[in-house]
Amino acid sequence: MSELNLNGLTNSNSSVATKKATVLALGKAFPDNVLLQEKLVDGFLRETNSEDPVMREKLERLCKNTTVKRRFTVMSKEILDKYPELAIEGTPTLKQRLEIANPAVVDMAAAAAGACLAEWGRPASEITHLVYVSSSELRLPGGDLHLAARLGLRSDVGRVVLYYLGCYGGVTGLRVAKDLAENNPGGRVLLVTSETTIIGFRPPNMSRPYDLVGAALFGDGAAAVILGSDPIPTIEKPFLELHTAVQKFIPETQNVIDGRMSEEGINFKLGRELPRVIEENIEGFCRGLMSKTGVKEFNDLFWTVHPGGPAILNRLESCLGLKSEKLTSSRQALMDYGNVSSNTVFYVMDYMREELKKEGAEEWGLVLAFGPGVTFEGILARRI
Repeated sequence: MSELNLNGLTNSNSSVATKKATVLALGKAFPDNVLLQEKLVDGFLRETNSEDPVMREKLERLCKNTTVKRRFTVMSKEILDKYPELAIEGTPTLKQRLEIANPAVVDMAAAAAGACLAEWGRPASEITHLVYVSSSELRLPGGDLHLAARLGLRSDVGRVVLYYLGCYGGVTGLRVAKDLAENNPGGRVLLVTSETTIIGFRPPNMSRPYDLVGAALFGDGAAAVILGSDPIPTIEKPFLELHTAVQKFIPETQNVIDGRMSEEGINFKLGRELPRVIEENIEGFCRGLMSKTGVKEFNDLFWTVHPGGPAILNRLESCLGLKSEKLTSSRQALMDYGNVSSNTVFYVMDYMREELKKEGAEEWGLVLAFGPGVTFEGILARRI
């Protein structure tokens, strides 16, 4: 059997059993501007010059229902002063949005990666692969190259870019990073996700009701993890082992989450049937992953679930008969950061790793996310 060395070359006459990828370190980062939910309505309507009382009442109700308490945002008064056209309905602003988003996404990505590398404790030059995930930038070369240069990664680092996957992008990135780590013995894979809502910021309009949901729910930030399949004792400290990864799309649901890029930025439409689609398909999806273990009961697993919104978490909890504490980490991440698209599952994972240190913590668990397609991403994980 042949073995791939760190540079991707084949070493003959070697026989090494494939080991499972492990998560060795985690980091996160956020922009400087803090958005408190209790002040969101007044601020958002003032910034967009919108004082429709019907709009205000609807946004107030949405802000309460999301359960979000705090978010972080790239948007600021300085940006709106420089680009007032962002708050004007019908104005072509894609160029301006990308002028803001492209550097902001890489800045956050670099901060999250820096925090992850610091926790890992080894030099950036030992990273062999980079997986870069974002639905918030658009350019060539992409943010992956800018990030690699910023971090001082090797010029022969293997780069993979995953653009515009939406909320399931973090778990897709984890699946790709897992494959890279397991097929390159000795390799270390840096996975970075980074998102900003600048690309979709716009004044409210009753013809686009989901814009208000976005204003009440989504936030900005970045996350990073490092994976390797052969952790070095006493030097690296893995906390999660990734076993089986599965992606599945649900036929004839491609219009349930519909995102379109235009001269005014990205515009989303979210079908009301999304929680139902997830509810109807989630049990079989999870049981397929569980079949790789001896675990039979959903409550005997730990759950690291992307919190798309409280309705999705509530349906998941009800459909699978989960105890309320099973989704505590997901609900906490939603409360503290909002839905930050591809990043959010790693904020959940950060809370979950603290839970897994407690006596009696479950050995096996699932990492889950849902997004456009409708697409399910799932990974069977084991606590280390």
